[in-house]
Amino acid sequence: MASNSRKNIKFQSSGNFTGIRLTEPSSYAAGFTGVKVALQHTFKEMGISRAMKTLGHMNQTEGFDCPGCAWPDPEKPSKIAEYCENGAKALAEEATTHTLDNAFFSNYSIQEISTWSDYKIGKSGRLIAPMILKPESNHYEEITWLEAYRIIADHLHALESPDEAIFYTSGRSSNEAAFLYGLFARAFGTNNMPDCSNMCHESSGVALTETLGIGKGSVKLEDFEEAEVVLVIGQNPGTNHPRMLSALEKCKSKGGKIISINPLQEAGLIRFRNPQQVSGMLGSGVELTDVYLQVKINQDVALLKLIQKKLSTLDQVDQQVFDRDFIAEYTEGYEKLMRDLDQYTEQELLERCGVAESKIDQAVNLLAHPKKIIICWAMGLTQHKNGVDNIKECVNLLLLKGSLGKPGAGTCPVRGHSNVQGDRSVGIMHFVSAELNKAIKNTFGFDAPEKPGVDVVHAIPAMHSGKAKVFIGLGGNFVSAASDTEYTAAALQACDLTVQISTKLNRSHLVTGKTALILPTLGRSEKDLKNGAQRHFTVENSMGIVHQSKGFLEPISDKVKSEPEIIGDLAGTFFRGNHPVDWKKLGNDYDLLREKLGEVISQFKDINTKSKGSGFYLPNNVRDLDFSKLPNQKAQFSVTPLPNHELREHEFLLMSIRSHDQFNTTIYGLDDRYRGIHNERRVLFMNPEDMQLLALKKMEVVNISSFYDSQERKVFNFLVIPYQIPKGNLAAYFPETNPLVPIHEFAEKSNTPISKSIRVSVEKAV
Repeated sequence: MASNSRKNIKFQSSGNFTGIRLTEPSSYAAGFTGVKVALQHTFKEMGISRAMKTLGHMNQTEGFDCPGCAWPDPEKPSKIAEYCENGAKALAEEATTHTLDNAFFSNYSIQEISTWSDYKIGKSGRLIAPMILKPESNHYEEITWLEAYRIIADHLHALESPDEAIFYTSGRSSNEAAFLYGLFARAFGTNNMPDCSNMCHESSGVALTETLGIGKGSVKLEDFEEAEVVLVIGQNPGTNHPRMLSALEKCKSKGGKIISINPLQEAGLIRFRNPQQVSGMLGSGVELTDVYLQVKINQDVALLKLIQKKLSTLDQVDQQVFDRDFIAEYTEGYEKLMRDLDQYTEQELLERCGVAESKIDQAVNLLAHPKKIIICWAMGLTQHKNGVDNIKECVNLLLLKGSLGKPGAGTCPVRGHSNVQGDRSVGIMHFVSAELNKAIKNTFGFDAPEKPGVDVVHAIPAMHSGKAKVFIGLGGNFVSAASDTEYTAAALQACDLTVQISTKLNRSHLVTGKTALILPTLGRSEKDLKNGAQRHFTVENSMGIVHQSKGFLEPISDKVKSEPEIIGDLAGTFFRGNHPVDWKKLGNDYDLLREKLGEVISQFKDINTKSKGSGFYLPNNVRDLDFSKLPNQKAQFSVTPLPNHELREHEFLLMSIRSHDQFNTTIYGLDDRYRGIHNERRVLFMNPEDMQLLALKKMEVVNISSFYDSQERKVFNFLVIPYQIPKGNLAAYFPETNPLVPIHEFAEKSNTPISKSIRVSVEKAV
């Protein structure tokens, strides 16, 4: 049987090398090279004329939102270029003119495609028609939309319990699609709604909710111009959020200071050459970081405690370092925090974090008297066993300084996917909200389930054990994004049905259930047309602004549908008209859908009107210094323990990272030019002294192993690259190293995988 031969499917990229070339790491980000590379990508995929016209509409008020990161647009976007290099690459990837038709899938079996690299799979082209992979086949074949809906409906009806279905959501989905998707899952009867935030910023949401009362950041874009100090912790904006560099540049131009905390020295934090300015294109650019603290992996808590101890010592001298009025009026737990800091010696914390004390003292001096402080972070803080504590320690520092609820100050978790924050705002969550359920009942007339569902790290074991039998993915590349790749792949293959709503082919279309469906959807850059009229959707950026997005290009195929339309038609087919909700109407009438969204979630009231133009801010209690939902109506200081990784002899701590030619699991190319790596992804960054310890030479081939739960996990054939990284620490790209992340090891409270602090050993390849 063909289905049995699917066990030979490759779960990750080939271990073959592609011809590495090394250069010196870059000392700056962007500049002329960034512009050149961006245009090369778009011209190759879209053609010169089509590319230039489309780029001019990206991140513009009447245009479409970038399919990449969630960094906000300025109130008056530049008409020259309000996009970055990686935003242009994301557009090129989505808006390519290459297409995948029935002949492609007839020519190539899923086994053969699975042997290709993730880069080659992604470059195959756009999906243009619904496809089915039958249990007895190794080739996808075209199917009608109606047939696809009926197959899904039949599988859902056959389940013994609604909790046997998993409804996964990626951050690329619009507010409208995510709201309707969550509504359908609840109407079906389950809260099994894992989403990509479970794998990245869930630690931020938990920590901020417990300490400040809202799981989002509090700053606005204009706050960067007023900030006296910005801390960038566990984040590489030059690659992951390049448009943020403009905000940091403005901070510097106004006299602000920047402290960067990261195990690697990243080009985008050293110097920025702004491609929108002549000085950036031709000159040396702007030196961004004033103090660079190259902390050991996941020793941010030790470093932040040490900074707070030193600030406390200064405060005892002049009483003006901490904002005592703010602490007294708005916070709770200050005395407990001080007692906790007293139990550690400065020397102990200094040895833990691995940063030179002179550097830390420079940072402390910069932080001593300013009150307008912003702390930015990303997955370098969240993807650890103590990810929630990492964020709470950042909040501690801001509370001590009174750096909340004022211009130029606050929290700034930088989201890596364009609408992942909006998905949660409109109801994509696995936990139960009594308030949301009541509103759904009042608006739509049905009872939403009151039993919590599963998040990502619990959805995978549910599928693996047979407790969940149907997986539906609204965007994303689940098998490559999730931890413990081999285990995750086996979980998907144990399903009776897997469904992927996608724009491009990826590895999750190859690692499938017994029956698999691909439902092609519109890209951000394409016109969403209905009866000749163009519709728009909305998204929420990292700073809580909801605004419209309207595509520019003609749809790649007349068989491609919008996400809301797919969801509405699927729900309508499933319920067969026997439900109080008119699903097909909601999926087609976006204005009506948004009106209902505003009825269910009050902060979206009047969204049809308010989302036009530059959009509107969602309510944010921290900006108003309203902590009424917290214990004693106060913001909460936190007492956090130091992390304990219990490394054995010759074990290292590995963090997974992106290359510069990558966004999440989408590989745009094989270069990481900021780190000096070209035409290769299977590399391991290692301190030269650690290489000496293991008698390893530059470019020697090694295998990497992790050992958890009495099980060894292993990846093969990585080239060792000597690099400026703390001793005992390693870095390598994901998804290549995702197989090393154990499925049952994740952050306390948030359940985020430990992808940034994996205990590993390294051995020479035979």
